[in-house]
Amino acid sequence: MDTEKVILQTDLADVKLMARGKVRDLYELNEKLIIITTDRISAFDYILPDGIPYKGKVLTALSEYWFNLTKDIIPNHLITTDVGSFPEIVKRHEKQLRGRSMLVRKVEQFPVECVVRGYLAGSAWKEYKEKGSISGIKLPPGLGESEKLPEPIFTPATKAVSGHDVNITEDELRKIVGGKNCSILKEKSLEIYSMAHDYAKQRGIIVSDTKMEFGIFDGELTLIDELLTPDSSRFWPLEEYKPGNPQKSFDKQYVRDYLEDIGWDKNPPAPNLPAEIIRKTSEKYLEAYRRIAGKPFQS
Repeated sequence: MDTEKVILQTDLADVKLMARGKVRDLYELNEKLIIITTDRISAFDYILPDGIPYKGKVLTALSEYWFNLTKDIIPNHLITTDVGSFPEIVKRHEKQLRGRSMLVRKVEQFPVECVVRGYLAGSAWKEYKEKGSISGIKLPPGLGESEKLPEPIFTPATKAVSGHDVNITEDELRKIVGGKNCSILKEKSLEIYSMAHDYAKQRGIIVSDTKMEFGIFDGELTLIDELLTPDSSRFWPLEEYKPGNPQKSFDKQYVRDYLEDIGWDKNPPAPNLPAEIIRKTSEKYLEAYRRIAGKPFQS
């Protein structure tokens, strides 16, 4: 794996840096934004010192892929990923941009994550064991870990600046975004998930759950940020799916498992990752793209 492809941080001189997240660097260009997806990887709320080759490019390519597939369901903020079509002020930073950046419309963002779950995993599994419900939604008794739910459920969460997002009920979401927006967010989130689940399953991936973000642009509900990537979703290999246990996945769970195995206390400084862990994690991202897009990733 070519470690020279790793970009951990960007620096676009003369362009206003709006925010630097765990993975993405956002730059402001009047009514537009440049979103650059780096190769940073975080675990347990800490950014690790090592990047994952191809990660940023795979996340960008998958988001673009899904944005194109879902644009008949809902408009999205993507303008282009073609650096040649970017404003002149940023074109000279092509090496930092190519393959990992999106020029997008600036929208008025809702401060929530719209999560849809089709299977019982992660924090939902823990909540179900304790309460028999998830985000106030009562579920049948006796379900096992990773089991498919009777039907997908909408479990919104508040966006945390740091730390974990907090699950909220639909009533709580309604108070934040209003009744009409709440209904549309739920409807569109479930529609996107159902389409993506069926699409991915035909390509050997189970989309266990996913989170989406929305905003308002020119008075219209708009899908934003990233969409159906291994960072925003749980992707499981269909051929290895066995309910009743945790599943193998195409996301960074492999890194989390390694950090648990070495006994990291989840306090800074975050440890370095061995070359083998980096290589295998990169392969998981590339394989997720290959299955969904139906072709190998071309950098």
